[in-house]
Amino acid sequence: MTEPVIADTKPVVMQLEPGTYYWCSCGQSQNQPFCDGSHKDTGFTPLKFEVAEARQVALCNCKQTQNAPFCDGAHAKL
Repeated sequence: MTEPVIADTKPVVMQLEPGTYYWCSCGQSQNQPFCDGSHKDTGFTPLKFEVAEARQVALCNCKQTQNAPFCDGAHAKL
């Protein structure tokens, strides 16, 4: 697998509490936008990221962002 699967053409906007999260980079997770281990044998690995304080985020689901795990609007060009 050389390109990630486009899980959706819009970001998921959600409130995250402080903690450690793992963003799905392969697009195959059934728990988008978070990793569920579906990347096994794909060559992709999840992206670990930290949230220091509760905040609203827009997480990329098209997997084309240049600011992973956050949406940068790349889905508008698909």
